[in-house]
Amino acid sequence: MLSITLQTNKKKYLAYNTWRKKFFLSQTPKEGEVILHLLPWLLSLNHPLAPGYVKELQDPFHVFLIENSQEILQKEFQYRKMFGIRDDRQTVRFLSRGRIIEGIYTIGSVGTISQTSQSDCDIWICIDRSAFSDEEVTYLNRKINLIKGWLDSQIRMPVYFFLTDVEDVRHCRFGHIDFESSGSAQKNILKEEFYRTSILICGKIPFWWVCRDDHAPVDYQEAFLKNQQSDIGEIDLIDFGDLTSVSRPEFYGAALWQLNKSLTHPLKSIIKMLLLRMFVESPEEDLLCHKFRDWIYDREDPQMPADPSLFTMKAVLDYYNQRARVDHFEFMKKCFYLRYEMKMLTGSQSLKEEVASEVFKTYKLSRKDIFALNEFNAWPLWDQIHFGGLMFEFVTDIYRSIVAMQKDETELIDPCDLTIIGRKISSSMDARAFKIPLLHISADSAKLPVLTFAHQAGLWQVLSPDAGAEPIIANEDAVFCLTYLVWNGIFDPVQIRMLPNHTPVTVQELINLGKTTRDVFGVYDIATVHFSRFLEEEAISRMLIVISFDDADFTMDIKDIRVVFKNNWEEMFVRRFSSLEKMRMFLLKTGKISPRMETFYYIQRNNKYYEKIIERAKNMIAQILAGR
Repeated sequence: MLSITLQTNKKKYLAYNTWRKKFFLSQTPKEGEVILHLLPWLLSLNHPLAPGYVKELQDPFHVFLIENSQEILQKEFQYRKMFGIRDDRQTVRFLSRGRIIEGIYTIGSVGTISQTSQSDCDIWICIDRSAFSDEEVTYLNRKINLIKGWLDSQIRMPVYFFLTDVEDVRHCRFGHIDFESSGSAQKNILKEEFYRTSILICGKIPFWWVCRDDHAPVDYQEAFLKNQQSDIGEIDLIDFGDLTSVSRPEFYGAALWQLNKSLTHPLKSIIKMLLLRMFVESPEEDLLCHKFRDWIYDREDPQMPADPSLFTMKAVLDYYNQRARVDHFEFMKKCFYLRYEMKMLTGSQSLKEEVASEVFKTYKLSRKDIFALNEFNAWPLWDQIHFGGLMFEFVTDIYRSIVAMQKDETELIDPCDLTIIGRKISSSMDARAFKIPLLHISADSAKLPVLTFAHQAGLWQVLSPDAGAEPIIANEDAVFCLTYLVWNGIFDPVQIRMLPNHTPVTVQELINLGKTTRDVFGVYDIATVHFSRFLEEEAISRMLIVISFDDADFTMDIKDIRVVFKNNWEEMFVRRFSSLEKMRMFLLKTGKISPRMETFYYIQRNNKYYEKIIERAKNMIAQILAGR
């Protein structure tokens, strides 16, 4: 590859990267300014008044060529003033002794049309680990954590840092699953996403992006080596490794991971699952990152927005236009529209709508659909439940189709990671006796209607005015129905009603118990459960004992007990017993009581034996735990 070709490619890449930064700033000016400009400055500074100060650090770390960044240099006086730093000289211009941070990069949706109000920002901070001592890595980790703590208090966008060794990226070693990363379930696929979506915040340009020639094939390793050995070689390039293809077995791990992500981010997962199936069904095709790079360098219309999410959406819709059922294809378009939080046909369209309109001119949505999708968060609850169910079925169907093409192809996934993902998915999807089923509500804040408890022919039903005669939930136990509402996040005390009936249950007691249940357990959110929990054996982590809830005869003889409990895998259950002894036998028989289990109690306050009954129940639980 000729030097002049390399120079031309660099200019095109930097122009593209500048567009991405400007789009990021246009979407979220404050967050963009902090992440793109202030963050590299803070990483290259070690001052007691600035976030990220590490007392033991002798020389500040140094983001590669930060001293050449005109945007940062122009803002340095403002930054020093912000933190009360009165040193006369411009700080970053004189940094040369500290260990070099090779580059800082975003990965994912930021700076694209898929960035939304709920987007977070994943940032790779890349170093050459062999050049750092263990002590220096410890200091850098501490500095990053201190800066993250400050960012969490200053900006609304969640920021997650990944301190990454260049050698690990080169060989696609992304470790085990942790709370944010996908571990061994994704290898080359994660690198493909990095090359396709990343923004260079500050530091070295990935050599992959400029290693391209229209006129002849280029050997990546040979080209990088020649550039390194040349006296006029480009020093601002970094070798993250080539990416020529992704082996078919890897798609299984990526699909498994996306099914896992769909439990909390269904819209995002649908897009990625469609992309994965496209890859699996067309293995001879170039990877999307290659197509996107070619498009950036060769596009005939330079005005066409250089947006990877726009490119991905168009590629997916182009692929499925002739392959998917008509109703499925229409559903895909709606999912893209909702995932990217579009607001077309409104009086205040943003740059995002202008960019996305290029695709929606080809793959049109009806005006009726657009107006309905614009009001998505205000849809009636029953419509939200129906659409969420369709999304989850759609993701699951895509997953099954990928698995069918990838039989017995799990050897690339670490067995520990496979256990974690498998248990997490099972806890969300599998039906078990006495377990509270999950709703797949698609909106972040569904509009909650009045929910009415009705009792007929021995069955409790929860009715909603927008659901017609079909109940939201039906069960012979009112406590089960109430727990279902709470656990699925659709319990609102001011919206609970009850039709007249002959049971002792009152609407006020339903409201009181609902509030208590929510205080004890919260609502379902499997994303908050640390992955290490899924390597533990199943155990009850929290339990609410509800005594004589619908018993009008207040006596010391306890004949009706519900045990509402949650396990360490975020599964919720409701059991009913006719005596304390039967409850005790159940708890002993299950053998799943955790020593760390928290126990709570609920009994109507107007029960004259309130204190004595609570004391009896507490003593029994204490004896069971002591016996373990």
